[in-house]
Amino acid sequence: MADYRIEKDTLGEVQVPAEKFWGAQTQRSKENFKIGNEKMPIEVVYGLAYIKKAAAIVNNKSGRMSETKMNTITKVCTDIINGKYDGHFPLAVWQTGSGTQTNMNVNEVIANRSNEMLKEQGSSERIHPNDDVNMSQSSNDTFPSAMHIAAFQLLAGSLIPSLNQLKQTFAIKEKAFDKVIKIGRTHLQDATPLTLGQEISGWRAMLEKNEKMIADASCSLLDLAIGGTAVGTGINASPVFGSEAAAVIAELTGHPFRSSENKFQALTSHNEIVFVHGALKALAADLMKIANDVRWLSSGPRSGIGELKIPSNEPGSSIMPGKVNPTQSEALTMIACQIFGNDATIGFAASQGNFELNVFKPVIIYNLIQSIQLLSDGMESFNEKCAVGIEANEEVIESHVNRSLMLVTALNTHIGYEKAAKIAKLAFEENTTLKEAALKTGFLTVEKFDQWVKPENMI
Repeated sequence: MADYRIEKDTLGEVQVPAEKFWGAQTQRSKENFKIGNEKMPIEVVYGLAYIKKAAAIVNNKSGRMSETKMNTITKVCTDIINGKYDGHFPLAVWQTGSGTQTNMNVNEVIANRSNEMLKEQGSSERIHPNDDVNMSQSSNDTFPSAMHIAAFQLLAGSLIPSLNQLKQTFAIKEKAFDKVIKIGRTHLQDATPLTLGQEISGWRAMLEKNEKMIADASCSLLDLAIGGTAVGTGINASPVFGSEAAAVIAELTGHPFRSSENKFQALTSHNEIVFVHGALKALAADLMKIANDVRWLSSGPRSGIGELKIPSNEPGSSIMPGKVNPTQSEALTMIACQIFGNDATIGFAASQGNFELNVFKPVIIYNLIQSIQLLSDGMESFNEKCAVGIEANEEVIESHVNRSLMLVTALNTHIGYEKAAKIAKLAFEENTTLKEAALKTGFLTVEKFDQWVKPENMI
């Protein structure tokens, strides 16, 4: 038995692997774009399958498609969404900028698998990838619609839950350490005291704000280009096709997708994705700050700050026995760097919407999905392997508080800024305690010092 079959398109015949459901156009793309290792994210394929399923339902309702064809197409689409045919979508990100070849890849797989099913059932009907599966559509409106569907589902189903887990962990730590008084730091220098719980509350609040910004921005992804077809005019589709297809997609996914009000904008602009990724960049910036705080505060264990203890997950060195490194912080900060780069790529690619169509769509959605997945996985890993195991090294924390010169700030309202500064400088120059320096200056008594300089009253 031959290991390939012959498929035809408007350019002629093509050999296609016998066990694959894709057709001639997919095979041509596979052969013409042997570039890199980056493949079209499977989530985009699932998004297209939702669209094809909805289109079949709407086209049947309008009388343009038979019941048999609709039932067969929708069954195959459901199987695609459930991951049954993941191995049949091989195309590179680096292809046509409209995503046409991936749209046709999906059309061909649906058509070929549908025809196999129809043949098994003894039906004489046959399904064409363009005339049937792509009915009332163009790659120019299906691909950007699939981009939005894929991104919104990943944000709702993966990123937000991961963010919430880490946020809840910080809320627990915030309460657990609400009475642990530590020295604050600004400009990498000692500052006035606060509690470790207060410090962690800042991390928790960052994630709360990020969650709201991402949720607000994500709402713009609910607008779908479907119905615009080639250039936004809706040629070859019913005037109500877009709104009806979007309503079915909303029902299928459980998310309130809707047809975009202006299809010309929907085809040529990706400002919604730029906006969403901006919120992801803000999250990445805060995660970079949090991860850096954790690794600085846990540095040492004897020659660093050492105020936090973090889990020892693996040996940290191939040469230094017993060394343990803040590896989860390092992974999370590398992820943040990748997100910053992705944001630059998305912003530039989105600016290239020439005339009626942006033709940088594959690279835009590839980077957006990568950012969502990296942030989701990174937060989950950081939470499980680091954050939940954070402990306070109270002995070191207390030592740092007691040695801090910035406790002198409490004296400002009693003896004035300049006298307080003299006490701090004297203590630093002579390497003595604040109390010893205060008594040496004669500015206040032991009793007054003990009464006024209390860290618990400074938080």
